[in-house]
Amino acid sequence: MSILSKLFGRKSADADAPNGEGYEGFMIFAEPIKEGSTYRLAARIEKSVDGEDKSHQLIRADTFTSLDEAVKASRAKAIQMVDEQGARLFG
Repeated sequence: MSILSKLFGRKSADADAPNGEGYEGFMIFAEPIKEGSTYRLAARIEKSVDGEDKSHQLIRADTFTSLDEAVKASRAKAIQMVDEQGARLFG
């Protein structure tokens, strides 16, 4: 964990979150960020575009008291972004 993460209490909960899942050719990784006793909505969206691996980090202000709720909401928001923006997420 970096010194900034220690100072500001930001820690990814990805160790506790399920592995990524495929959706419409994208890989979605729900990675809520632990902040005190809550979890901030966050996910990583990846796809190979023209042979190059692309990644988009999604972080929102929404917080949840349950990791399960945060994972579910993170996944849903990432799917929504893929549906709305597709490969434009990376450019």
